[in-house]
Amino acid sequence: MSSSDLLLSRRDLAFLLHDWLDVARLTERPRYAEHTRETVDEVLDLAARVAAERFAPHNRAADTGEPTFDGQRVRTIPQVKAALEAFAETGLLAATMDESVGGLQLPHTVAAAAFAWFQAANVGTSAYPMLTLGNANLLLAHGSAEQIDTWVRPMVEGRFFGTMCLSEPQAGSSLADLTTRAEPQDDGTYRIVGTKMWISGGDHELAENIVHLVLARIPGAPPGVKGLSLFIVPKVLLDDDGNLGPRNDVVLVGLNHKLGYRGTTNTLLNFGEGVHRPYGRAGAVGYLVGQPHQGLAVMFHMMNEARIGIGAGATALGYTAYLKSVAYARQRPQGRPVADKDPTTPQMPIVAHSDVRRMLLAQKSYVEGALALVLYCGRLLDEQKTAPAEADRERAQLLLDLLTPITKSWPAQWCLAANDLAIQVHGGYGYTRDYDVEQHWRDNRLNAIHEGTHGIQALDLLGRKVTMRDGAALELLLETIRGTVTRAWKAEGFASELAGQLGAAVDRIAVVTRRLWAPGDPELALANASVYLEAVGHVVIAWMWLEQVLAVEALGSPEGAEGEFLAGKRQAARYFYRWELPKVGAQFDLLEGLDRTTLDMRESWF
Repeated sequence: MSSSDLLLSRRDLAFLLHDWLDVARLTERPRYAEHTRETVDEVLDLAARVAAERFAPHNRAADTGEPTFDGQRVRTIPQVKAALEAFAETGLLAATMDESVGGLQLPHTVAAAAFAWFQAANVGTSAYPMLTLGNANLLLAHGSAEQIDTWVRPMVEGRFFGTMCLSEPQAGSSLADLTTRAEPQDDGTYRIVGTKMWISGGDHELAENIVHLVLARIPGAPPGVKGLSLFIVPKVLLDDDGNLGPRNDVVLVGLNHKLGYRGTTNTLLNFGEGVHRPYGRAGAVGYLVGQPHQGLAVMFHMMNEARIGIGAGATALGYTAYLKSVAYARQRPQGRPVADKDPTTPQMPIVAHSDVRRMLLAQKSYVEGALALVLYCGRLLDEQKTAPAEADRERAQLLLDLLTPITKSWPAQWCLAANDLAIQVHGGYGYTRDYDVEQHWRDNRLNAIHEGTHGIQALDLLGRKVTMRDGAALELLLETIRGTVTRAWKAEGFASELAGQLGAAVDRIAVVTRRLWAPGDPELALANASVYLEAVGHVVIAWMWLEQVLAVEALGSPEGAEGEFLAGKRQAARYFYRWELPKVGAQFDLLEGLDRTTLDMRESWF
């Protein structure tokens, strides 16, 4: 077994990409015409190798030797910079970008699979290029040609890294309360003054420069989120030839010390306090991106990409812990069969115990279901950008908008549960730092918090996404799932056994959603939004499993390792439908009853 075999399953990725999503068909489209199935596999092999050789080996060292700040400089262990240089050499930072800016023009589906290797190997180190990728993609979509040449190209080359600066000490999720100011200057630039909190990758010496994307208010802007504008605020300013110039007035106040994700600096930044005085004046120099007062709409381009990336990272952390717990369970002897009372007989590996198999099956159903959803969203992004028919592009965009909060939150919740089970499978050893699984749990715990908490995603799903365009997005999702159910009925066999259960769950979504909004009371409708998110998320993952079962059935009944792989898929689907999907019944009952328990609770009763 190679070291990459404990990060992700190469066979599972091949199954999802080729046997299910058929990414080779995308190469028939002009944008992806330079690629073939062979190049897709080469990209995955490259990602697996670099992740295993350059990222995984220092995952523990980056956790125990987290970044330090002495008041002047941030220091990280040297392996981080070396790994990021190796990543830059792969060209994967620009995997999906246009060739005109140095990109590979790979399908988003393939890029998501490739990036997952790095997230599984070392989520802390991989966060730097992931943030940079989102930053660069935002500027490619909304920046001027000059901004792309000045800032994106160095990011693609790995010389500059990027961040996004939204939160402030007094305003985390409540972006309407941001107070950072942007004062316009005669030369068309702005001077940024304010404080930003929880900024991942906000300061370090891993790159020549850091390109901050900062939300701020121009004087006279409308109140609330409608008054936010977006600015490029580099750590180091550039001269007219693009060379590094004076320090901008951006200062690191301190590092936040975290439960996990310790390899990534997390910072409190002051903009414009006068420590540095670029061109003789206090204030951080910033450059407007897009139009004034459109900052949040522009920033959501990066945030939505980041949210799917969070789901992918959560999935990868759950997946690698699952593989490690399977490997441990196969080699750890403990106990004997229930009917064997002879203490002289050899102990059996714990994987033979039914309860251990239960925990492994649960993990398998969570992480493989989540990975399918992440890659499906990648495929939707490919459809949105390259489908020949405009109607198909619009449908893909609508479905992706609806699935984004689910793709962020479901893996963050349930792949964390998989991490918890991985620790349990390891027993007392899992609770020690001698094994990786405790770190994977700590790293994954962040994913239900950053880039919009679980509760924020729930409000987004129920309060905005299912109601937008008079419910068109939800209707499209239900129609799409019902299409899978119909195919399963026609396929007969095992797929048809699952079809009725999923069809009934889909019908409940429609009924419950109408019931929640029928009284016309948003406070009542949204009171249990998190329950709605979890229930709908479970139905979506059940859909992903039925899709996989259909792909499995199409492959026939091979023998050997391939047959074992397909049998494992069937059994994981069976587990999810028998153990997990029934849970949504009670959740839908509570929602349909318009339960007021949380609304009626008073603060003084706590």
